[in-house]
Amino acid sequence: MVKTELITKKLDGKIAVITGGNSGIGLATAQRFVAEGAYVFITGRRQSEVDVAVEQIGKNVTGIQGDVSNLADLDRLYATVKEQKGRIDVLFANAGLGEVAPLGAITEAHFDKTFSVNVKGLLFTVQKALPLFQDGGSIILNASTAASKGVEAISVYSATKAAIRSFARSWTVDLKQRKIRVNAISPGSTDTPGFRGFVNGLGQSGEQFKTNLVSTVPMGRLGNPDEIAKAALFLASDDSSFVTGIELFVDGGAAQI
Repeated sequence: MVKTELITKKLDGKIAVITGGNSGIGLATAQRFVAEGAYVFITGRRQSEVDVAVEQIGKNVTGIQGDVSNLADLDRLYATVKEQKGRIDVLFANAGLGEVAPLGAITEAHFDKTFSVNVKGLLFTVQKALPLFQDGGSIILNASTAASKGVEAISVYSATKAAIRSFARSWTVDLKQRKIRVNAISPGSTDTPGFRGFVNGLGQSGEQFKTNLVSTVPMGRLGNPDEIAKAALFLASDDSSFVTGIELFVDGGAAQI
């Protein structure tokens, strides 16, 4: 008789929440989490995109329309999680946005919108999850190499990502009694719909911008969303059981040189 070993998936039985899970890095992470045994709740601002993502993921997923900067939407998200599963083991606070605005052209509306989603939205995404969070769970914050590098015309976006890095340090201490690990993941330039939309929005200079950006990456290319998702899986799983408070760069070396 041939003996067969039971292969345990990295997130077997875990309940995960991923904001901005309808596309790009969030969608790739949701797909990988489900493949590793998790049940995943994803959010996105547009119902149609959430529906498509749920169909693409295929199983063990619930899609909920919502904007993380709207606290009532977050309350509705966690009410659904509580009703359906009763707990959270993993949270990937991934939703965010970025727009070009060089110093001298920054408006109050641009500042408020960017900080409302990237900082306020992320903060309350985490805080409102805590009553459902299992002790010993994992919180992953999506930051960016822009928090560490000076990049032209995105200073407000970069400042929000620096705030997220700071949150990871502070919340590691705040949650240490509950053994909840908090880590930041900082992607470099990644080939997502959001990135492509950003490049297209630059018009004729977009392709040159992309070429210049890739030239700063030692690995000579953009990342792909699943490469970021694999790093998020590491931080979500017991493989990183003694890892907390870090910033994990997944950037092809761009912020390291």
